[in-house]
Amino acid sequence: MIVITLTKVPKSLRGDLTKWYQEIQTGVYVGNISARIRDSLWDRIMKSIGRGEATMVYNSNNELGYQFRTTRKDREVVDFDGIPLMMHLAEAKAPIKHGFSNAAKFHRAKVMTQRASNKSASIGKSTFVALDLETTGLDATEDEIMSIGAVKRDEAGQLTEFDQLIQIDQAIPSNITNLTGLTAERLADEGIELSDGLQKLRDFVGSSSVIGYNLHFDELFLVNGFKKLEQPQLENKMVDLMPLVKKDNPFLDNYRLQTVLEDYEIEDEDPHRALPDAKATFVLATKLIENEVLKI
Repeated sequence: MIVITLTKVPKSLRGDLTKWYQEIQTGVYVGNISARIRDSLWDRIMKSIGRGEATMVYNSNNELGYQFRTTRKDREVVDFDGIPLMMHLAEAKAPIKHGFSNAAKFHRAKVMTQRASNKSASIGKSTFVALDLETTGLDATEDEIMSIGAVKRDEAGQLTEFDQLIQIDQAIPSNITNLTGLTAERLADEGIELSDGLQKLRDFVGSSSVIGYNLHFDELFLVNGFKKLEQPQLENKMVDLMPLVKKDNPFLDNYRLQTVLEDYEIEDEDPHRALPDAKATFVLATKLIENEVLKI
């Protein structure tokens, strides 16, 4: 008899296990298979578990009659005179990086070598603008753009920044002010008309590709802004990084920007501010280019 418990693992892994085990409760699988298949399935779990956890209990020729394995960071399986025990750790172990067999390590080393040799050339040729907007709310038809931030890299690899506050006609909700630090008084003093701001953005972007995180949100506000002002829409290539991040890292707990930046070890110096968010998005795009996930 074999029992496996899983938490926070991909659905595809759960589906694989149901071919061999019965799921008697959510995340609890019971079966009776050979040791060879058992070990193969454990290898499959280790490769696909992501940030989840797994524990397996199975028959064994020892005093207890069973043995177990676990990926839990707050537990460790120890052998006490031939008896397996689950030791509680006072301090959790560092996160386990699953899925790195010798073959996987060799493949990864080969890929990284190829990336390193092509890295400078590929990034140097990539020209794009990382864009972020701050708005008074989530409804592109009712709410307004308060701030536009962008970072541009040209073919020579030079970086330029765009940071512009926009005057608005409506009050700013208190939760938005708390989140962004923007007030109606500051926008009135330092902002410019939306028509001027969008024209300046158009000039800054030029013919470059525009990238963003959850770019569909920003694009809706731009479309409505241009439409309201009877200005032509941007015809630049638009690239949303969110689906690319989901492809590159399918095991994140969620895909909010701050979660993604933390996972990719990217610092956002001032979250929920247009230019700092655009700068962080720019670094994220660069990493995705290095990982050969994003091509501009």
